[in-house]
Amino acid sequence: MKNATKFAHLGRPKIGIGTSVNPPIVRASTLLFDKADDLYNGGHRIYGRHGSPVHDALSEAFCELENGAGATLTPSGLSANTLSILANVKAGDHILVTDSSYGPIRNFCNTQLTKFGIDVEYYPPGIGAEITKFIRSNTACILLESPGSLSMEIQDLPAIIKVAKPRKITTIVDNTWSAGLVYAPLDMGADVVVHAATKFFSGHSDILFGAVVSRTKAMAMKVTKTAVAYGNSTSPDDAYQILRGFRTVVTRFEQQEKSAIALAKWLSKHDKVKKIVHPAFDSHPNHSLWNRDFTGSSCLFSIVLKPSPETEVLAVLDRLKIFAKGFSFGGFESLVIHCDPQLNRDHDPKFGGPLVRIACGLENIEDMKNDWQQALSDLTLSHSDA
Repeated sequence: MKNATKFAHLGRPKIGIGTSVNPPIVRASTLLFDKADDLYNGGHRIYGRHGSPVHDALSEAFCELENGAGATLTPSGLSANTLSILANVKAGDHILVTDSSYGPIRNFCNTQLTKFGIDVEYYPPGIGAEITKFIRSNTACILLESPGSLSMEIQDLPAIIKVAKPRKITTIVDNTWSAGLVYAPLDMGADVVVHAATKFFSGHSDILFGAVVSRTKAMAMKVTKTAVAYGNSTSPDDAYQILRGFRTVVTRFEQQEKSAIALAKWLSKHDKVKKIVHPAFDSHPNHSLWNRDFTGSSCLFSIVLKPSPETEVLAVLDRLKIFAKGFSFGGFESLVIHCDPQLNRDHDPKFGGPLVRIACGLENIEDMKNDWQQALSDLTLSHSDA
């Protein structure tokens, strides 16, 4: 059964007379029991913080999406990432983090993990099997994001897993870019997959949500226990909306992917654009890895403009009318950001020009092209590229 069909039916109540199409929202902190023993015998959900039927249905959907053994829901994509890390580290550990990682994760690692005696080291995302050079006796986990959400590097996940698994090093993969629809890290042997469900599964840029999906029941239990200890909780209203987003995610994802490919092809021919940074393109340095491990792409890619002053780059973004300036992706609206202020890297990717990230929404592709045409028309290049 294809994903579009599965997601239309997953987590729905058993049909009777007048059954609602989705599980109802239950808002509760206190849960009541007929017998005192039920509060302590471990056989029941005992408090609202631990979820509700709609949370259970959403967890089932995420497990089906990633072929996982268990899922823990979180209030944001960032909290999903931090929870997956905290479940797998202790004081004195060393962790490896891809240098292309999401900026807030880098901040968490640098400002919070280090306070508790955890040594954080960043590795070049293209390293593959050579990651062995960074492994220590106390390396506890490796954090991957493939592709990097700004610079779009694809990592050789099978090669990294081959190094990590015999050493019992946990591999955690942020799979938000692919929405789990075109990339399957758990099937490749990764231990944990993380999603910022804020993006594609919300689809309307009005909910913050996250999910941690584990390959084994043992890992799922470890993450769940950590979530309980930290007081992790998500709103049933938000869980309902994310489950609703599952119903249409395939259709929206495919349309946005198609628009991104078309816009990237068009931009690749523009005389103000130096190069396209999209893993589905032959010109991408990791295209062969993408072609091997992915079955499709996404709404998100980057471009490198020909060298130009920062004021000119910002002016281009300000002239855009359809592509609004804003973080995130996967919603109905198109977005754009200037990446250079965020490229705090230990290993310089050397783009040779201003890096701009583009997220395609659900607008008409011709309108998208026209928007970029008028925005780029007045871009003044540096003298060497004029």
